[in-house]
Amino acid sequence: MEQLRSSGYAPVNGLQMYYEIHGEGEIPLVLIHGGGSTIETTFGTILPLLSGKLIAVELQAHGRTSDRDAPETFEQDADDVAALLKYLKVDKANFFGFSNGGTTTLQIAIRHPEMVNKVIVLSGAYLREGFIPGFFDGFAGATLDNMPEPLRVAFLKVTPDKERLQTMFEKDVARMVNFKDIPDEAIRSIKAPALVIVSQHDPITIEHNIKISRLINGAQLMVLPGMHGECIGEMGIVKPGSKQPGITVGLIEEFINHKTDENDTAE
Repeated sequence: MEQLRSSGYAPVNGLQMYYEIHGEGEIPLVLIHGGGSTIETTFGTILPLLSGKLIAVELQAHGRTSDRDAPETFEQDADDVAALLKYLKVDKANFFGFSNGGTTTLQIAIRHPEMVNKVIVLSGAYLREGFIPGFFDGFAGATLDNMPEPLRVAFLKVTPDKERLQTMFEKDVARMVNFKDIPDEAIRSIKAPALVIVSQHDPITIEHNIKISRLINGAQLMVLPGMHGECIGEMGIVKPGSKQPGITVGLIEEFINHKTDENDTAE
């Protein structure tokens, strides 16, 4: 089990950005949570299972991180994470993003390739058409009552401020309503080794993840059973006694620890 070494707030692009550092190691794995989430709600189940040095972050308006007078975007989130790593004097890292965090991870690989060693994208998307039919209809007239109860409770546990919760929800909804396609050429420009993961019953289609894995040269693709977030025991989908989070962690660490050499050939 990796112990929490330190936590704090970094001055990042007008934010006070919350982060945690767990464990030890040379190249850290940066954990980027899903929309509306905190470190705990996305990664609480697998944090004790992951080895090496981990840097977990909370993005603009999420969890313990402050807000700025600007919309939240995937591009800005990517720049914020990059700025945090510079603040922490981290030159290169692996990145693991879930859901909206997966899209942010793609933007990091596009916008800050010099910082990227490997990327793991779980349930991420880069095109509106990558979501299941009707997905965006659910945001019309959405209110805080539509936010999953475990996520509401978790936010208020770390930041007991209902106004900040409301702001985060509204910015999260607006980010999805205004979801902008990333050009194929930008995804194709990613040179870092990539592991693309999707669950069988995800709101992002398997076909879309196949497309991502084909655009990124040499990317690996993994399709797992279950619902969105089930493979990592995301809050609300935790199944007591499930071996799936441990299996997922094992496969992710095998990907991270595999040393590429001249005998490895891209697909």
